[in-house]
Amino acid sequence: MSFKLVCGDILQFQETLKNMRDLDDKIIYSLNTSLPTQSIKERTGENPERNCKELYEKLKVGYDEREKVIKQCILITADQVKELKKQREIELDNSVIEKRFKSEQRKLRVLKQEQGVEDIIKERTLKAFNERCRQYFRVDSF
Repeated sequence: MSFKLVCGDILQFQETLKNMRDLDDKIIYSLNTSLPTQSIKERTGENPERNCKELYEKLKVGYDEREKVIKQCILITADQVKELKKQREIELDNSVIEKRFKSEQRKLRVLKQEQGVEDIIKERTLKAFNERCRQYFRVDSF
């Protein structure tokens, strides 16, 4: 994944995160399909412990990947803001630099807000996961 490409366009960044959050958005469905009813479990021999562990591993991988993307984009954008700030100090009346500087500042704020959104999504998913899987697989936090 090219971070500069994803981080350069805030709409592309948000679309990428939306796609990466698909499992979280469908957590109830995933839990329903991972945890068979007692009668189905007896008929098919499905293993809810294994299913919960596999689902947890998928969630963890997704969180790690999203955290990496968010942090990398924040670093890239923060560097751009610093560079543009230096340019602003050199070229005081350059409206193009001023406009780019403000645009990058706004983008940086949105990127930082995504960290908060990520925390909310993790908390919601963890709650649903623990409610359904706690008797088979226990996890305290992601």
